[in-house]
Amino acid sequence: MLKRVGKSKGYLHVVAVIGNEWEKTPRFSAAGLDGTPRLRDLCPVKKQPLFDMPISSLPISAIILTFNEERQIADCIRSLSGVAGEVFVVDSGSTDETVPLAQQLGAQVVYHPFEDYSRQRNWALENLPVRYEWVLHLDADHRLTEALSHSLRRTFSRPIPPDVNGFLISRRTIFLGKWIRYGGHYPVYHAVLFRHGKGYCERRRYDQHFCVEGKVLRLSGDVEDIVTESLFRFVERHNRWSSFEAAERLSATAGAMGVLKPSLWGTPQQRRRYWKRCYERLPLFIRPFLYFFVRYFLRLGFLDGRRGLIFHVLQGFWFRFLIDAKIYEQRHSA
Repeated sequence: MLKRVGKSKGYLHVVAVIGNEWEKTPRFSAAGLDGTPRLRDLCPVKKQPLFDMPISSLPISAIILTFNEERQIADCIRSLSGVAGEVFVVDSGSTDETVPLAQQLGAQVVYHPFEDYSRQRNWALENLPVRYEWVLHLDADHRLTEALSHSLRRTFSRPIPPDVNGFLISRRTIFLGKWIRYGGHYPVYHAVLFRHGKGYCERRRYDQHFCVEGKVLRLSGDVEDIVTESLFRFVERHNRWSSFEAAERLSATAGAMGVLKPSLWGTPQQRRRYWKRCYERLPLFIRPFLYFFVRYFLRLGFLDGRRGLIFHVLQGFWFRFLIDAKIYEQRHSA
């Protein structure tokens, strides 16, 4: 269990409760295990923040997951101006400038070793010393649009009904600088904002959704999702994610407790999961072709232009085919 006890020399300190002993420790340690501080932990960050959370911020605690996101983290944190009353960055051992940049921008950085996205997000919910009732979950490559910021300020300017425990926010996919509007990629809703203690991340290795207890409402405005800085990074990440998805499909616990329930008549998230379950019942290697045909032709993905063609081929066909190939590999190597 972790408790916040204050700052010294520019660092957030926590109290680690181990049995009946209390130990005051710095935020980071090498590999999170041996207690040896990294070089950056020995060098205090200058107390000249590039960006401070304004006093007029909303009662929202933002949580951002990072690993080597020095190119993305600054824009992500800046987009929270006037919205988040505090920002936590849960870092899993970045070796670039992610940590000092986040600290300079006013974020509180906490180290936690990465297992998978679901466990990382749930660990943050259970252990971070959040001050506010509402929690907003982002990745470093996410940006709040101005429309979403205005929508949030308007929503929180009046009392929120007690039976409303969460909000659905649409994600806008940005690929090679282009907004992917077609092919079923917009709008796609995620329950990334909810009351603390009223939601959790479902236990999946990939394609996780947040589950909220109680009523959820939709907000206008989007979160921009910068899905790639380069094609190399895109292929690298999707290769890793395809392994997660293949392992999820082969797992005996797939569809067990703690996951979003598919429903054609439920929330946008549940409907999306319903159609995914239908897709998973189709034969291996046939379904990627059908998926691409539906996305690119029937759902007008071709209207996204040349960059859209690259995206839909890579994400809508190659990625799905790679998942099937890894499922096939695992089944025949057992």
